[in-house]
Amino acid sequence: MTGSSALRARPTLPVRTALAVRLGGLAARGSRAAGLGRGAIIGGRVILALQPTALADLCRDRVVVLVTGTNGKTTTTCMLARAMNVLAAVACNDSGANMPDGLVAALAAAPDAPCAVLEVDEGHLPAVLAEVTPAMVVLLNLSRDQLDRTGEVRRSESVLRAALARCSSTVVLANCDDVLVTSAAWGAAMPVWISPGTTWRGDGATCPRCGSAIRETVGRWSCFCGFARPEPRWTVERGGDLTHTGGLRVPLATSLPGEVNRGNLAFATAAAASLGVPAAAAAAAAGAVSEVDGRYRLATYGEHTVRVLLAKNPAGWAETLRILGSDAAPAVLAVNAREADGADLSWLWDVTFEGLRGRRVVVSGERLMDLSVRLSYGEVAHWIEPDPLEAITRLPPGPVDLVANYTAFRDVTARLSHGR
Repeated sequence: MTGSSALRARPTLPVRTALAVRLGGLAARGSRAAGLGRGAIIGGRVILALQPTALADLCRDRVVVLVTGTNGKTTTTCMLARAMNVLAAVACNDSGANMPDGLVAALAAAPDAPCAVLEVDEGHLPAVLAEVTPAMVVLLNLSRDQLDRTGEVRRSESVLRAALARCSSTVVLANCDDVLVTSAAWGAAMPVWISPGTTWRGDGATCPRCGSAIRETVGRWSCFCGFARPEPRWTVERGGDLTHTGGLRVPLATSLPGEVNRGNLAFATAAAASLGVPAAAAAAAAGAVSEVDGRYRLATYGEHTVRVLLAKNPAGWAETLRILGSDAAPAVLAVNAREADGADLSWLWDVTFEGLRGRRVVVSGERLMDLSVRLSYGEVAHWIEPDPLEAITRLPPGPVDLVANYTAFRDVTARLSHGR
């Protein structure tokens, strides 16, 4: 598929689907007017309740790209949507509503867009693939996350492996530096391998095929059973450029901090280029993204400039701690354990918080004592303040890094937006 020739005008929806979309839109607007949220979830739920085939109907005759994985989905989806917008209008759930109701709401909000870039929760991807035949699935990474909801990551890999093996006409752009992702995409009909320079290895120490230890050399990994890192078609080089085996070289410059976001930009650029967007134009458009649904935003709060960061699991915290680096700014860490976060906080012990030693640290959120115990064992000096914004006010004027998991992040960004 190349250029805009594959992006056709949208056909008329079936009558029942069109009616469901209209009523879902009314429910969404009512929810927003009542101050109950953005309305995407309730709108999508109403549409699906009235027309169970709405997801398939709304995707029909669109170029659909699904983005999934444990970390980086929202950022990569936002970047890829910007890149695809070079060719045509794009329907996108860039607010992170990544279950079927959120997908349906995003599609319904852009009924005439010939392209859709949709973030999909990895646990829901098989069900979505049962209804939709995407042009591409972008598979970023797989690591432990919400064990009480999703179970062990090896189970997620196995389920994704079976689902992707059934996609006979879908390109799977997959991270060959991630052992579990490679296993999940190994049997795909049309895999395209990319090496984004992944550094997290915490969940790929053993082979998902035979259980033996993975052997690592510089830039390579393998198992004696024959399962090994495939040669990538796309590679992020040490200098930061994205290269293609065909000789293409594209500089990657992102407005977002950290090497992880250079990797997200590489995925977005490679995916868009594979779908016909000129690679340089794709990289420029995607690299201009400077904020993703509140992530990385700089907010003024009293006498403080607050940088807000989201981290939800060991792999995500590892990358976020790299972003913090040796910066002397104080850090407020907020952790909740509601349903959307996962109630199991055992993952805190897999995060190397020891890198925060010597920094001024405040622990906050609903599960601040769990985090405080972990930091105490890591010999990280800190104090406790249940309210993250009150914690900020107790710090000296100036910059502050606020790192929070999902619901703590959602709550604090909403409060910062309203200045309270």
